[in-house]
Amino acid sequence: VIADGVKIDNLVQIAHNVKIGENCIIVSQVGISGSTELGSFVVAGGQAGLTGHLKIGEQVQIAAQSGVMRDIKPGEKVGGSPAKSLRVWLKEVATIEKLVSKGKFNNES
Repeated sequence: VIADGVKIDNLVQIAHNVKIGENCIIVSQVGISGSTELGSFVVAGGQAGLTGHLKIGEQVQIAAQSGVMRDIKPGEKVGGSPAKSLRVWLKEVATIEKLVSKGKFNNES
């Protein structure tokens, strides 16, 4: 079931028994597995994947290339794979970049 005002980009896969709430935006190459429910005003960035039987709350934002494997509460912003709080994920990425730039993972020593 796809509610009014939903915008679906190209190359999106929507499986059986999926429910998409009003005014959602589903960007290219997103895959939504069966029986997943999206609340209204959800935004899913390109190449995000959602496993089956999930409940995604209203006004959730899912970053591009995220792997969503758990229910998401209304208003949350998530990213990464597996998807987690966007703030936590961005801190983890920044920490890894700092370690690499300082040579902590350099095998050329």
